[in-house]
Amino acid sequence: MTCMVVGIPIVSYTFGNFVKPLNEAFQWSRGQVSLGPSLALLGVTVGQPFFGRLTDRFGARVVILPCAVGFGASWVALRFLTASLWHFYLLYFLLGLFGGGVGPVPFAAVLSRWFEKQRGLALGLAMIGLGLGGFIMAPLAQTLIATRGWRQAYTVIGVLVWVVVLPVAGLMLRERPETYGLLPDGERAGTDPGEPGGRVPLPGLAFTEAWRTKNFWCLCVAFFLLSIALHGFLIHFIPCLTDRWVSGQKAAFFLSLLAVGSMMGRGGAGFLADKAQAALAMGSKYVALASFLGAAAGIVFLWESKTEAGVYFFVFLFGLGVGAEVDLFPYMVGRCFGLKAFAEIYGYTLAAFGLGGVLGPLFTGLSFDATGSYTLALGSFFFLVLIASGFMLPLRALEGDAEVYGIVTGGAL
Repeated sequence: MTCMVVGIPIVSYTFGNFVKPLNEAFQWSRGQVSLGPSLALLGVTVGQPFFGRLTDRFGARVVILPCAVGFGASWVALRFLTASLWHFYLLYFLLGLFGGGVGPVPFAAVLSRWFEKQRGLALGLAMIGLGLGGFIMAPLAQTLIATRGWRQAYTVIGVLVWVVVLPVAGLMLRERPETYGLLPDGERAGTDPGEPGGRVPLPGLAFTEAWRTKNFWCLCVAFFLLSIALHGFLIHFIPCLTDRWVSGQKAAFFLSLLAVGSMMGRGGAGFLADKAQAALAMGSKYVALASFLGAAAGIVFLWESKTEAGVYFFVFLFGLGVGAEVDLFPYMVGRCFGLKAFAEIYGYTLAAFGLGGVLGPLFTGLSFDATGSYTLALGSFFFLVLIASGFMLPLRALEGDAEVYGIVTGGAL
């Protein structure tokens, strides 16, 4: 959880703080600026499958530490940003590329190996770090920009990445329970695990099997659509509010509340997923469905909002939905495909998430440039979240024979 406080989501949570300062410094339009986080998500899309495969083969630490160095360096390099858009775009692409290795894939792989019965709760508690990062970093960035300027703000964020991630992941991370003579959930192994670092084969499907399933494509499509809505709005959350009647500091406060809602969603969704899974095969998908419908309702409140009350309803409902999404997707990947190639499969679903993130902010910025408001974008996001929720229904758990599970041996899905 500690490392994820300064992981990849802080790119999205803090970007809104920098939109207007960059507009003023370089006279870039919001559509031009919005391509920056889109390229960051493109970097995530490119890197996640590769980092997932490395995690499955060599362990999470091999991925996390060098990526943390690159992630922090990319933030610091933004201090020296010039008026050339290619410079801005390159650095944000590198933020996404390296930041993906300081994100959910390697950490979720470790947690899924250590927990079975309460995996959802463990993932939820760990993923609280993502929301906590938004809660801390958005107002911190706003304060730094107001008092020290946007260049110094970028520098401080980069140094924080190094200070937090490198010592914690380097010294405290424990990869697999069998290395310590344990089974998942802390139970003692019945046999000698062998040499330290020895690996016990994990159950589940290889990626070459997983990609031929309905489960895989349903998760990818849902993740893609949700990401368009999430990143398309999150990147523009602060300017959306300040264009109405909210000050920059108050907008940063609302963004922090959104992060708090996401933390509640992560812990609560993980706990409910464990209970639902124990009661019903793949019961966790119904928890996801309810969370996403709540997020759609939150968009309606903001869409129609004329007062602060509507914004409060939005940040609560949308935050819960975002938190549930981040927690439940790695949980469902483990339940749908097992742990044999968990990180690689999860990496590909996150690549779909990254692709949606590429399109979302760009669409929002361009729609604002064309219409002068965010109304069109909000309406589109509402329908995208509804469609994404429908892709939860066909999901099936790994348990059962191949026919029930839906592996494609020929013909259509």
